[in-house]
Amino acid sequence: MPLTDIQSTHLPYCLARQNDGRYVVLNRDYKPIGFRTTEHEDYSKHPIAVKISRLSARTAARPSHNNDQRVDRIYLYDDACIPTSSSEHMAAYLQRLAILAKLKVS
Repeated sequence: MPLTDIQSTHLPYCLARQNDGRYVVLNRDYKPIGFRTTEHEDYSKHPIAVKISRLSARTAARPSHNNDQRVDRIYLYDDACIPTSSSEHMAAYLQRLAILAKLKVS
C-alpha cells in the first residue's frame, strides 16, 4: 500500500546515487518524490536524476541525519528522528534541507 501522508511521499528521505554518479531524491518508500506506488520504479525512465557538483564524503555528511560520510545513499532522517514526530526533529530536518538546498546540481 502506498504511503498516505505528505511527509512520507513529498519530502526528501534520502538521496540515492545511481550507477552514472547522478542522484535521485527519494521519499520514505524509496520512490521519487511524489510517487505513490508499490510498483518497482526504474529511475532511468524519468527525468529525475541530477549530478551534484563536488559531492565529497565531507559534503555528504552535512545533510546526513547522523553525519554519515557515505556518498552512495544520504539519509536525511530515520525512524529515530522522523521530522513530524517532534518540533526538535522537524527543526533539525529543516536545517539539513537548508544545507541540501545550497548544493549545486546539473
